[in-house]
Amino acid sequence: MQYWDLIARFGELQILLPAALLVALALLRRPETRALALLWISSLSAALVLTTASKVAFIGWGIGWPELNFTGISGHAMVAAAVYPLLLGSLASRGTPRGRAAAIGVGYAMALLVGISRVALSAHSASEVFAGLCVGGAASALALDEARLARVVINPVVPAAVALWLALTPGLAPASQTHSAVTRLSLMLSGRETPYTRSDMIEELRSRQKRTARTNRALAALSASR
Repeated sequence: MQYWDLIARFGELQILLPAALLVALALLRRPETRALALLWISSLSAALVLTTASKVAFIGWGIGWPELNFTGISGHAMVAAAVYPLLLGSLASRGTPRGRAAAIGVGYAMALLVGISRVALSAHSASEVFAGLCVGGAASALALDEARLARVVINPVVPAAVALWLALTPGLAPASQTHSAVTRLSLMLSGRETPYTRSDMIEELRSRQKRTARTNRALAALSASR
């Protein structure tokens, strides 16, 4: 499980956001890549808002999809899919088109691995990870489409700084407090005293299924008696 714990850390917002902002700032400095940087920041921000809203809706109001064991979009999977493809693609911009495409592919593969780690750790269901990969993938795909319109050139210092950051922070950074912050926000907005949980959702689903089964048996018995 320690292996999956380490992999999951590569999807934490506190680790990926500074790296993404560093690259975005480098892109903002060049007129030909400014539109790319702004689109990336905007799409990532929109994905973050959507992901947070899905979590707040569940924790605060119990809005989920019990049949799919869905309690909200996986933040780790979303952030990884939104950041890594464009991050690695931009850092590999000085290489060949094939090398840049390979870097983007590695970015998506890393996002998938982060998503798998969340399922392996029982932190998220497969449906939540799938939603995260779709939302984050859409955010990065929008920016990647813009990236084809301008040659991305980044100072070599930036890739070195990003590589050092990603090498050190997963093992040294304190535990992420994102979920706790979202929980506090959810309780504040909803007025609940305790958060709605996955266990609550599953218990309610089982209760509904039992009531439905009893109703069906009663209807079947009534039909048979006629």
